[in-house]
Amino acid sequence: MQEALKLARIGASIGEVPVGAVLVVGHEIIGAGWNQPISSTDPTAHAEVVALRSSAANTGNYRLSESTLYVTLEPCPMCAGAIVLARVERVVFGAVALRTGAAGSVFNLLQSPHLNHRVEEIRGEVLADECGKLLRDFFQNRRLTTGVV
Repeated sequence: MQEALKLARIGASIGEVPVGAVLVVGHEIIGAGWNQPISSTDPTAHAEVVALRSSAANTGNYRLSESTLYVTLEPCPMCAGAIVLARVERVVFGAVALRTGAAGSVFNLLQSPHLNHRVEEIRGEVLADECGKLLRDFFQNRRLTTGVV
C-alpha cells in the first residue's frame, strides 16, 4: 500500500485526484498506475485500470490470476468490472468510497454472483487514515486555489 500511496502523490503533483494502484504477484510488482483521466484525456484512466493495463502488457496476458491489487481508494464500478474481467484474486484498498465504492461499501461488484468471476478476498481500510487524508487535503487545496471541487 505504501507503493500505491507514492503513486497517488505523483498523481496529485500533476493535478490528478490522488489515487494510486499496484498489482502484485508473490512479492513482485507487475504493474502500477495513478489516476490519469485529466492528463491523458481518457475517462477510463483510473489508477486501477492503468495498473491492470500495465500488468497485462508486462506479463503478456490479460488474465492476471493469482494477483493482488493494492489501491488507495475503494474501486468504483468501472474499475471493479475491469478487476473482475482481469481475474484478479485479491483486492486491498485504503479509503472507503462512500458514494461510488464497488468493493462492499455501496456495491459489491467484485464478488457478485451474477458475474463469471469473483475476487476471492477483499480487504478494506488498510492505511485508510493516510489514504483518506491525501484525498481530503487534495480536494481542500483544490477548493481553496480554484473554487472548484
